[in-house]
Amino acid sequence: MSSFDDRKRAEESKFAHDAELRFKAEARRNKHLAYWACDQLGIEGADERANYVAEVIAADMTEAGPADVVRKLKADFEARNVAFDEAEIARRVDQFDAQAKQEVLAGS
Repeated sequence: MSSFDDRKRAEESKFAHDAELRFKAEARRNKHLAYWACDQLGIEGADERANYVAEVIAADMTEAGPADVVRKLKADFEARNVAFDEAEIARRVDQFDAQAKQEVLAGS
C-alpha cells in the first residue's frame, strides 16, 4: 500500500509541477505578445509599456486559452487603426507560445 501512496504523491507532484510550468509559459507568452503589440501600437515609455503588459496578462484571466487575449489585442488595434486581423494575432500567439515554452523549459 505504501508504494501506491508514493506513486500517487509522485503523480500529484508532477501534475503540480507541470501546471506551474504551463502557467509560467502562458504568462511569458503574454508578456512577449504585449511587448510586440506595444511596438505595433506605438506605445513607448517604460511605464506605459509595463501597464499594457499588465493589461494583457489580466485579459488572459477571463477564460481558458488565448482567445480573450486575441480579442483584447484586436480591439486595441482597431481602436488605434492598426491593421492586424485575428488570424495574424493568433499566429503571433502561437509564435510566442512556442518561444515561451522553450524559455521556461530552459530555465531562462
